[in-house]
Amino acid sequence: PSAEHPLGADHLGRDLWARLIYGARTILVLAPLSVFCALAIGTTLGLIGGYFGGWIDEIVMRVLDAIMAFPVILLYLIIIVALGPSVINVVIAITIAGAPGIARLVRSLTLDIRTREYIAAAELRGENPFYIMFVEILPNARGPIIVDAMLRIGYAVFAIGTLGFLGLGLPPPAPDWGSMVAQGRINIWINPWAVLWPSLAISSLVIGLNLFADGLHEETMRYQ
Repeated sequence: PSAEHPLGADHLGRDLWARLIYGARTILVLAPLSVFCALAIGTTLGLIGGYFGGWIDEIVMRVLDAIMAFPVILLYLIIIVALGPSVINVVIAITIAGAPGIARLVRSLTLDIRTREYIAAAELRGENPFYIMFVEILPNARGPIIVDAMLRIGYAVFAIGTLGFLGLGLPPPAPDWGSMVAQGRINIWINPWAVLWPSLAISSLVIGLNLFADGLHEETMRYQ
């Protein structure tokens, strides 16, 4: 570290502060975007499976179980290797890995809510099933879904960092906190700052998001 480079520089002389800030801008877009896509797909599948039941539910759940059978990291690797490392493919990988868990949560909430009297009243009025799912059921399930989504943003941050560390994240020379750790570990005994700062950035962001999700969960429970 110096006056010119307050957090130090990497092995190529690039300023770590500038790369951390640019990497933060990237990760704070990709992580919520990935979770939003997974949330849209998982919520829709969970509502459909939980509300209609029967063979529709069986098909949806079996497909999701097949995806969840893969270890998450292995699933990331399969998708990224098949599609190639890029920003869009990182989002696709995290979306595919995250959607099944969200769908199972939404399905369980839907199975509980669909037995309530106001759902029966809506069905007696002849409301469209999709109206019942998205207007009657989904708003009453939003608390646990929002908390789960916040936790998943933290998981997505960690996933993006892991993929970057493995060289499957953003293509160089785009700064990526995970790739910064991978590049810095080459000279870790000479320049530990190149590993320390991006590692602290990843862990601090994940811990902060988890604490926020815990607080949100407590507020949701108190409201209920």
